[in-house]
Amino acid sequence: MNKPLMMLMAAAALAVGTGVYLNTSIGNAGPAAKAADKAHGDKGHGHAEEGVVQMSDAKLAAAGIEILTATPGTLRNSIILNGILQPNQEALVQVTPRFPGVVREIKKRIGDAVEKGELLAKIESNQSLSVYEMRAPISGTVIDRQISLGEYASEQKPAFIVADISTVWVDLSVYRRDLPRVRIGDTVQIDVGDGGAPIEAQLSYVSPVGSSDTQSALVRAVVANEGMRLRTGLFVSARLILSAKQVPVAVKATALQTVENKTVVFVRNGEKFESREVEIGQRDVENVEIVFGLMDGDRYAAKNSFVVKAELGKGEASHDH
Repeated sequence: MNKPLMMLMAAAALAVGTGVYLNTSIGNAGPAAKAADKAHGDKGHGHAEEGVVQMSDAKLAAAGIEILTATPGTLRNSIILNGILQPNQEALVQVTPRFPGVVREIKKRIGDAVEKGELLAKIESNQSLSVYEMRAPISGTVIDRQISLGEYASEQKPAFIVADISTVWVDLSVYRRDLPRVRIGDTVQIDVGDGGAPIEAQLSYVSPVGSSDTQSALVRAVVANEGMRLRTGLFVSARLILSAKQVPVAVKATALQTVENKTVVFVRNGEKFESREVEIGQRDVENVEIVFGLMDGDRYAAKNSFVVKAELGKGEASHDH
């Protein structure tokens, strides 16, 4: 066999051997490569669902997140008024000495409860030098006393003021711009400022005259003083309800958050929150009408819902990496 032919056959054998080696190497690497690809794919599918936050009940309690239920609600158009608690003047009596004289005995002091006819004080008359008694004309509480033992008591000045404080007046100021909208019978929700629930009452009086100093007029509600919670002389605020509208679904205004320029409410499902886009309608200072996105009965994050939003942001940031 000549030399050129032998060289050609050797080159062909080398090419075949190399092809077999490469094919074997690639075949052996195939499963590993597929496994790596599968692991990468599994890792991608392990991400949390988009718009969903996992939070246990214990974490909710620690964050102070309040869960409420979406229900039909009432939206109220209202104004805030300031005022003061006053004794009910229709259940108040000033007790004045019948004759001037010296106070010889005092039986009651400010804050004491008295029954009708109960002894308040004894006074020695300057005219007859005899001692006469002053008695409570009504049952109630002594809210003022203007006499002291041994001093001269005049018939020109009340010695005691006795009031039935089972009801009090809530006197509120309404600025002139709002007066045309205020009527007797309107509902007021009174915040006493003691941390308790507001007291609901109706206006019983709207003053026909105003104050030149404050450019406002007085309106009044008579309120039952349950548990002696209302102390005359203290300031209060009140929400005067001008109108009310019923809506099919409402949530607390604090539930609304903005995510990617969308208004959302975080709906609770098991131990997860779902970011639910909503369409809102009318609103008042506390509640918002939900036109679309929630149903009656959905449980949602109300108070401190921003914590859920923050958790959602953390999850999305980790996914980006």
